[in-house]
Amino acid sequence: MSRTTGAALGAAAGLTALAAGAWAMDPHAGHAGMEEGHSAHQAGMSHDHAMHQMQETGASAESPDPHAHHRAMMQETAFQRSEQRYALPDRKLVDMNGKETSLLRELDSGKPVIVNFIFTTCTTICPVLSATFSQVQGALGEGAQDVRMISISIDPEEDTPERLRAYAERYHAGPEWRFFTGNRDDIIAIQKAFEVYHGNKMSHEPAILLRQTAGDPWVRLDGFASAGDVIKEYQHFQRADG
Repeated sequence: MSRTTGAALGAAAGLTALAAGAWAMDPHAGHAGMEEGHSAHQAGMSHDHAMHQMQETGASAESPDPHAHHRAMMQETAFQRSEQRYALPDRKLVDMNGKETSLLRELDSGKPVIVNFIFTTCTTICPVLSATFSQVQGALGEGAQDVRMISISIDPEEDTPERLRAYAERYHAGPEWRFFTGNRDDIIAIQKAFEVYHGNKMSHEPAILLRQTAGDPWVRLDGFASAGDVIKEYQHFQRADG
């Protein structure tokens, strides 16, 4: 474990304050239903979903509430932990600076990796996931340089590198938290490989995936795992590494 990673144990106690700061970075943070002083989980669960009505693709026109699935999901505070192995394709990606790269190149950097899937116009699940990553980064402090954090857009048609850069700035992403887009086929293939593909962006579900090194199993956290939960898994990697 690095000297700075050990400090994360103490920093984790302040994650509620960090959550409030991360949500303040989100331009949707003032929407109706958000309560000041709540953690990112609580803020996300009470967030107004109305703006998704204009952004939705693939939802049924007959559905009285196309966000009912998200509303129900965001009332759940528990998450499920599992360990998985995935056959990951080496699909192309484009980073937030417009540089072409590949999935395996980014995953196999020699550092522990933490992955989530988001899109920048999302006003429900993604702000919670991004706030959680921001809290993890803040709690680790200088130790954040020892882990690679990856956010992959599931809306490549809209999420250009420029939009991803703006989104990264909103959440104060450091150099080891990188955002990626790509072409639609590659992004769908990556989602399917990680078993997070649900047909369209409006049906996505919260998940965070962690892996210590290439060849190790992935730790999968389905649901709204907190920053403290993610840090706990990361610190387990560090202890196992001696």
